[in-house]
Amino acid sequence: MSARVSDQVARLLDEACERYAGTPAGGTLDVARARLREPLRVAIAGKVKAGKSTLLNALVGEQLAPTDAGECTRIVTWYRDGITYQVTLHPTSGRPVSVPFRRENGALTIRLDGHRPEAIDRMVVDWPSASLRTMILIDTPGIGSLSTDIAGRTHAFLAPADRPGEADAVCYLMRHLHGTDARFLESFHDDRAARGTPMNAIGVLSRADEIGVGRLDALQTADLIARRYRADPQVRRLCQTVVPVAGLLAQAAVTLREDEYASLASLAAADRSLTAELLWSADRFGADQPSLEVDCGRRRALLDRMGLFGVRLSLALIRGGGAPSATQLARALVDQSGITAFKETLATQFAARADLL
Repeated sequence: MSARVSDQVARLLDEACERYAGTPAGGTLDVARARLREPLRVAIAGKVKAGKSTLLNALVGEQLAPTDAGECTRIVTWYRDGITYQVTLHPTSGRPVSVPFRRENGALTIRLDGHRPEAIDRMVVDWPSASLRTMILIDTPGIGSLSTDIAGRTHAFLAPADRPGEADAVCYLMRHLHGTDARFLESFHDDRAARGTPMNAIGVLSRADEIGVGRLDALQTADLIARRYRADPQVRRLCQTVVPVAGLLAQAAVTLREDEYASLASLAAADRSLTAELLWSADRFGADQPSLEVDCGRRRALLDRMGLFGVRLSLALIRGGGAPSATQLARALVDQSGITAFKETLATQFAARADLL
């Protein structure tokens, strides 16, 4: 939609709001006018454990979305740029209420203060962030959850039966395209003005580093699979493209700490015969090994932060001289993770067509 047409729509809404002020239609028109002026709303959806919250954190550059299986992951959560830091619950009935939160080891922890997740329509996190100025990111509960109530929340939010959905576009995370994925994407398109076209959906081949069983060439393998998906007529009918992203690696890269780099550098300098044996599997890497300076607790923490692939890649980069500092390692991991290409896809496919979406 050109700027001229967008301006015409805005003027039409202004005129309609004045003409229908005080009538039942007035409230609906006010909402439509306000929404036209908002940033684009992009929902992140996918099955349970697809890596939705991890990808959102990588996009924002901070650990805002919870990645465990706690209560907050059962709630549709909006992350938007704000003047101040605030978390607000919007109950299914009643007035919105602010709840306490804290930063712990760089991650955001939110207390629901006795509110039951099933009684909350949405949670809104206002957070001053340049990454959120052009897009509101919406984290949704996992599709395919054993709890039909949890899975149903995402369907009800993105593809309601009786009204337009509140998300303008969706990034759908998948490991492989299953029937559940296809049915969800079809339901998201049904009520759109651009029916039959995939302009409002992008497929993400998530946890791409695990596709190649954590080998150093895992992301190349994931890229080949993503290319096959992009050429598949069924996939092209449901989403405009498919991009591979190693979300955990991207999140670790944009939030990498100096102490983590020090541990990785120490492992890279250690006897290779010792580290080679540890790098065979996650279990071995986290096992006790008195001969190493980096104890098993710190090694397990590295596994939690970046996965075995991330550790292997980091050691290779440091040993090869391509990452002599935490800053340079972070840049290299960002490049390898696929998050940069994903952001470019968001910018070209969504942000550039925000008015039309």
